[in-house]
Amino acid sequence: MAKNFLVLNGPNLNLLGTREPGIYGGQTLDDIYTRLRAVAQENNASCEVFQSNHEGELVERIHQARGCVDYIIINAGAYTHTSVAIRDALAAVSVPFIEVHISNVYKREAFRHHSYLSDIAEGVIVGLGVYGYEAALLYALGK
Repeated sequence: MAKNFLVLNGPNLNLLGTREPGIYGGQTLDDIYTRLRAVAQENNASCEVFQSNHEGELVERIHQARGCVDYIIINAGAYTHTSVAIRDALAAVSVPFIEVHISNVYKREAFRHHSYLSDIAEGVIVGLGVYGYEAALLYALGK
């Protein structure tokens, strides 16, 4: 049976490719999405993507995943460090998820060292650049 994946991205990730390329690299969010969709298709799976700079929209999309998504891959951006609402939404829908961060947050400002999501995540991928998304998808595919 084909698996359905949802890739969620939080605030400012729409600026990938131009935003602080020394930290986040030169690939755009569309580049990442193209690669993930190809990997999913190669494995008879589907991969839906969603990005928002608004916390409530991310919460709504998590709610919509209930019962129709097998796995969530989420880079909540700055909301990782601030959003109890996103944590509660992820816990409420009971969809397993992997938290992804492009940069190594532990090499950055101290406020980035705490995540409201990590302790309920299936796994956390930090600092592997945009490959972290693909690594999360491959794990979720059972590769």
